[in-house]
Amino acid sequence: MEQLLHYVWKHKIFPLKELTTTTGQQLEIIDTGLANRNAGPDFFNAKIKLDGVLWVGNIEIHQSSSDWTKHGHHQDAAYDNVILHVASNIDSEVYRSTGEAIPQFMLECPRHIRDNFEELSLTDSYPPCYRIIPTLSSFMIHSWMSALQMERFGQKNAQFIERLRFYNGHWEDAFFMTLARNFGFGLNGDAFETWAKHINLRYVDKHRDNLFQVEAFFFGQAGILSDRDGDEYYLKLKREYEYLAHKFELSPMDVTRWRFLRLRPSNFPHIRIAQLASLYHRSYGLLSQLLEQTTLNGIRKLLRGGTSEYWVNHYVFGGNTTSHPKTLSDSSIDLLIINTIIPCLYAFGIHKGKEQLCLRATSFLEELKPENNHIIRMWSQCGLKVSHAGDSQALIQLKKEYCDKKKCLYCRIGYEYLKQKKKS
Repeated sequence: MEQLLHYVWKHKIFPLKELTTTTGQQLEIIDTGLANRNAGPDFFNAKIKLDGVLWVGNIEIHQSSSDWTKHGHHQDAAYDNVILHVASNIDSEVYRSTGEAIPQFMLECPRHIRDNFEELSLTDSYPPCYRIIPTLSSFMIHSWMSALQMERFGQKNAQFIERLRFYNGHWEDAFFMTLARNFGFGLNGDAFETWAKHINLRYVDKHRDNLFQVEAFFFGQAGILSDRDGDEYYLKLKREYEYLAHKFELSPMDVTRWRFLRLRPSNFPHIRIAQLASLYHRSYGLLSQLLEQTTLNGIRKLLRGGTSEYWVNHYVFGGNTTSHPKTLSDSSIDLLIINTIIPCLYAFGIHKGKEQLCLRATSFLEELKPENNHIIRMWSQCGLKVSHAGDSQALIQLKKEYCDKKKCLYCRIGYEYLKQKKKS
């Protein structure tokens, strides 16, 4: 498998003997180069010596050397700077587009690495590397978790910047979409993001001082005010939305996108939209206020909120319920901080060149308790200790970007698993 050959080359798992090319040249590998995951040669800027002469250039790796021609590299000038072709099966010569022959090195994947990789790929247990985790050093785990946390920061930063482009550089709008998506708390995340795209905050701002009108905007654009009949409050909201829809030429989203199955009543879209309406109504310049907060408690106070009086006695329109304030729980607020406030804080710091905001985001993560979900519980059962939210974010990144995508060859735990030799 070519993927394994990349791994063997990158980590210099070479035979313990003098290395030579297929034509007998003495080969010394000084630097295997920088792995390239895009188009072009597999490794850039490698350094090797052929019969004592230093060569600097690129490396291309195939299962069989004949793949060089099959892939058309012999006609592609982008591969003319390849200084060594690596393959486990040498079945043909390889040439640059100029007709010049390229030195080749036969590299085989060690048996124990192939066997370990097959175990990782085929085992039914999850994660497949669980049995090696208790043997790993605390230093190795800490360094990998730190790298995963920064990787997740980078990924969320990219998502936020993409939303910023969608809104032509309006930070409040990009923040609102991020906040709305995370108010879906997983199941309705996509629906809330779609809903946010139907909310023009410039229009809402004209009526921001009136919570009832904000609710009319929010519920109307969610498609939830489409029924003809309802209680008095519902019909009043419906009439208000019809007025606003005519005034601003509004079009609601498809109401069927909302999901209710397996949801607790407190997580119904109606309640979440009512909470967002209340938050937006009372917190002008919410993003600016949040960026100024230097403590988690300060952020929690801004997000705490509640709903209008109607929702104290309702979970949906119509039908009374036991009187119960629909405020966000402590755990829900902390999830919003982890998935919305901290990433936005980090993105703003990166974009504006304010390192102190990035450091504050990292500090907040380490102050918060770790998330409690099936992913974190799975890793905990395997022996990975989770001390704070930074750790839980790292482990979510590990599962979603490495385990689920079978990228064991790029994982440091996978590296430790692959290199182990079993006792016979």
